[in-house]
Amino acid sequence: MNALSPPFLLVVAAALVDRDGRVLLQERSPGRSMVGLWEFPGGKVEPGETPAQALIRELREELGIDVEAACLAPAVFASEPLGERHLLLLLHVCRKWRGDPRPLDAAGLRWVRPVQMHGLPMPPADRPLIGLLEALL
Repeated sequence: MNALSPPFLLVVAAALVDRDGRVLLQERSPGRSMVGLWEFPGGKVEPGETPAQALIRELREELGIDVEAACLAPAVFASEPLGERHLLLLLHVCRKWRGDPRPLDAAGLRWVRPVQMHGLPMPPADRPLIGLLEALL
């Protein structure tokens, strides 16, 4: 990276897909940026973590579920300017996990079909992923 390149923020997220083809979204909590927006669960990749390790950790912290790395299928990515940084969002599709998702770090959860996401307020980086999810699922 040269001196003119922005620092990158690497974020991982999951499209948890149930047996009916619906995807789990979580609502951002009060006190956070973009409060009230619906997003894919996930978070930042910490130093020393692989994207899969970070996503497994985030899903445990945010939803109380356990996921095996083999159940995370890399699907699509988004690239979005974020102030002085640049966000790279890696979205994985996951159809198998242990436990029932609970909103441990969110204002709420909602199971929706990808086509329904177009009508929900979502962060700018998540919006371009909707059409790709529609095609994948």
